[in-house]
Amino acid sequence: MTVVALIPARMASSRFPGKPLALIHGRPMIEHVYRAVSQSPLLDATYVATCDSEIATAVEAFGGNALLTGDHHERASDRCAEALEMLLGSGQQIDIVVMVQGDEPMTHPQQIAEVLEPFTEPSVSVVNLFSSLSAVEAASRNVVKVVIDQRGDALYFSRLPIPGSMGASISPTGKQLGLIAFRSSALQEFSALSATPYEISESVDMLRFLEHGRKIRMRHTSHLTVAVDTPADLSAAEQLIPRMP
Repeated sequence: MTVVALIPARMASSRFPGKPLALIHGRPMIEHVYRAVSQSPLLDATYVATCDSEIATAVEAFGGNALLTGDHHERASDRCAEALEMLLGSGQQIDIVVMVQGDEPMTHPQQIAEVLEPFTEPSVSVVNLFSSLSAVEAASRNVVKVVIDQRGDALYFSRLPIPGSMGASISPTGKQLGLIAFRSSALQEFSALSATPYEISESVDMLRFLEHGRKIRMRHTSHLTVAVDTPADLSAAEQLIPRMP
């Protein structure tokens, strides 16, 4: 089984323009993500998928691989689908794509193993990591929340606190992480499906799958991560990330 990691990244972030190249301990954030992901022995290759030559140049400068995509993509998954087609078009055989968002500098190599484990079940085509949710994160619109069914599949994702409560005791909602694995055919299908109302309203890629009736297996991770959505998040991440040698 051939497994490739794709890290989507772009300069045009509405909340933090240029954040992939924002420095953490003197190195661009995208380098921290790339090096953490590349440490997984389960990956055959790692690439950054970007529409920006500045990011591609920075990746190549630290010895990474970059793929230049179009600049028309609204969703990270669509960008990765284009990158996948580029790799397949070059003759590569790829069974599973692990998408790691370029703003997740605290990604742990063990999380790659965690997101791949459910693929031992043939019916699973998409796996998304989630973690526990703090009270502060529950109130933040920058954090995507997920509710999960009894089988471990996603029911819905939202930037608002979910589910609602009428006083009954319920398990806390989980925090969706920007680490999602697809069978190659599933990622190709995602790009072929039309964008959906809830996907657009919530700005969450995976709602496109749910609205089209597809299943997303959720896998819990205990590894602490801090996604960088704002400059304040960058400062928080820098306090937690060790310096590279």
